[in-house]
Amino acid sequence: MKRKNRIVSLPLLLAALVSFACCSATERPEVSEPQWVTYTGYEGPGKGKHIVLISGDEEYRSEEALPMLGQLLAKKFGFTCTVLFSVDPSTGEIDAMQQANIPGLANLESADLMVMFTRFRELPPDQMRYIDDYLKAGKPVVGLRTATHAFHYAKNPNDALANYDFQSKVPGWEGGFGKLVLGETWVSHHGDHGKEGTRGVFNEEHAANPILNGVKDIWGPTDVYTVGSLADADILMYGQSTNGMTADSPINENKAALPVAWTRTYKLPEGKEGKAFTTTMGASVDLLNEDLRRLLVNACFWAMNLENQIPERADVAFVSPYEPTMFGFNSFKKGKRPADYQLQED
Repeated sequence: MKRKNRIVSLPLLLAALVSFACCSATERPEVSEPQWVTYTGYEGPGKGKHIVLISGDEEYRSEEALPMLGQLLAKKFGFTCTVLFSVDPSTGEIDAMQQANIPGLANLESADLMVMFTRFRELPPDQMRYIDDYLKAGKPVVGLRTATHAFHYAKNPNDALANYDFQSKVPGWEGGFGKLVLGETWVSHHGDHGKEGTRGVFNEEHAANPILNGVKDIWGPTDVYTVGSLADADILMYGQSTNGMTADSPINENKAALPVAWTRTYKLPEGKEGKAFTTTMGASVDLLNEDLRRLLVNACFWAMNLENQIPERADVAFVSPYEPTMFGFNSFKKGKRPADYQLQED
């Protein structure tokens, strides 16, 4: 009997082991892998404050720019920063072309500041509602480059939150998120895209604004965006087109200087008033410019009512090596995952 029992139990044991192995192999991709990255701030003026930085654009490598900026804000100034990405839901990889999935937007529920750098996203209601709640609460916003046209509901124009579309015609929501929150929606390229850069020219009228502390020399290879009337904004900096894409390129005297950085107060229908800072610069390669990084850091302080704590010359040296990809459609680094941007100490 004992021999018989052993013969019967051995196949059962093998079957159980195979089943366990197969189950483990199948379940491994479903193990909770973070789909965003958080940099913990410990000491500094930002201690206790939470910034959520939202990337997701096809061209200007926001998925590289915002982790770098989040690291600066966390490790130099004490803000805890959560960076979100457009993620392919089937692989968990960052996919700049994925317009309908940015995991982790629930982090906005505890955010003191939202930094937006998306382009033509069409987020589902269960994600978009966190942005809607945040903005209607009148909480502060910093917008970079394509944030003027952050959303586009091309496939679902009747979505409940399609009024955020950059070309919205909904009464009270004309121009969508860009126009209502930042002050301008997408209009056109003013500079010659891919051939002209942007030289920053400071507005003397607002030279004493603390956002400009320590900011002296701004140039970036992205071109100037067309910006119309900003009667309800304080323009901190204009952009002049340069004949060429190097810092020593001469100014194109045939093109007018247009606003490239400004502040304003926003208010959505049925919402509270909030503060917004916008720059139409900010591509990953633009942020090789030290003073542009300093401008953004200072703007984050301002947005959270920490103007009095903006350093005279903020330390914006990179926390980890930064070698950004040149802007271009579908040029994002394939196979990257949010965890790849995690700092080891976090």
